[in-house]
Amino acid sequence: MKTALLSIGDELLFGEVVDTNSARIAARLADEGIATARKLTVGDDEGEIAAALEELARGHDVVIATGGLGPTDDDVTARAVARATGRRLVLNEEAMGHLREFFVRLGREMHPANGRQCLLPAKAELIPNPTGTACGFHLLLDGCLLIFLPGVPTEMAVMLEETVVPLVLGRRGDSRRTRTWTLTVFGLSEAEIGARLADVDRSRPGLTVAYCVEFPMVQVKLRVTGEDEEALTALLEDGAALVRERLGGHVVAGDGETIDTTVARLFRETGMTLALAESCTGGLIAGRITAIPGSSAYFLLGAVTYANDAKARLLGVPQGLLAETGAVSAEVAKAMARGARQLAGSDLALAVTGIAGPEGGSPDKPVGTVFIALANRAGCSAKGYHFRGDRDRIRTITAVTAMDWLRRRLLSQ
Repeated sequence: MKTALLSIGDELLFGEVVDTNSARIAARLADEGIATARKLTVGDDEGEIAAALEELARGHDVVIATGGLGPTDDDVTARAVARATGRRLVLNEEAMGHLREFFVRLGREMHPANGRQCLLPAKAELIPNPTGTACGFHLLLDGCLLIFLPGVPTEMAVMLEETVVPLVLGRRGDSRRTRTWTLTVFGLSEAEIGARLADVDRSRPGLTVAYCVEFPMVQVKLRVTGEDEEALTALLEDGAALVRERLGGHVVAGDGETIDTTVARLFRETGMTLALAESCTGGLIAGRITAIPGSSAYFLLGAVTYANDAKARLLGVPQGLLAETGAVSAEVAKAMARGARQLAGSDLALAVTGIAGPEGGSPDKPVGTVFIALANRAGCSAKGYHFRGDRDRIRTITAVTAMDWLRRRLLSQ
């Protein structure tokens, strides 16, 4: 089955909005063993949309389009579909009924302009929108299934799962299924990971291995397709075990987890507690910790001590030490960690201090210099790093490195 995606909207061509819809649709189809062969992006131009649909329909079995179904003058997708398929635009009573019910639930009066969303090509089949005003629709053009969804990502995602995926699978008409297992890796480059795993798929027929960089981590995606669910699961588990064996402690999260949820799970399992003292990350680490529900059970305190005075006043870092070594040093990182642990009474305390840039560096301590320290009852250790990139990248990789410190320490308990 050949599938194509069509993204519609001037905002996409102008770079004002990132097209997350196509990525989500392609990934979801890939989960079912359906590869996306082509993707096009066009603006809010009726002629361009119609031409793109005619072109894609000639070489594909399914085309999924997003965008241009709203109530404003630049929402011209339905008109373009009517033009491409040679159909009239008619008032779709089912869509109008949905629209009226939607505004009744909101307790608001429907604006007349919303009625434009109910003008659809004749004989189009409606795709309900449980969370918005614009219904989708589907129809055939020269044997190709054309599917149209609103461009609002949250609305599109629900419709994709509830209606579109079953519709596409029904058209495929076989019992094959695809299963994917994702492992998240940190601390190795994509090239090094690929070298270590070069023979994994060759040694296991039916298993494919793909890599996706999501800075500063790399996702290793294992995928199998077949009809026997037990055999697929066994092959995935075998492949995942081999990946873990080859990559060791660099695998920071298993399937369905992230490094953050892994750390949260380990804190719950060990019963340990945590305090944080952050400088250059400005609360990013605390944000990752508290984004996980239930973190109040183990996260006791987070202090963003950006200024030297705050480091001294809140964490007890000696002013003399700050003057002697500077705020960005292993010694100050250790003092921050010890101070946070004493203040919170926690089992563990992690501290970070560094120079995120773009200014503030020196020949001895260039931009990207970071020190991380971790204190527990037995003592305190620290390590220095030199990260590269802009301010956001330096802060991000510092936060993820800190999370990996916590993960490794908790695993050693």
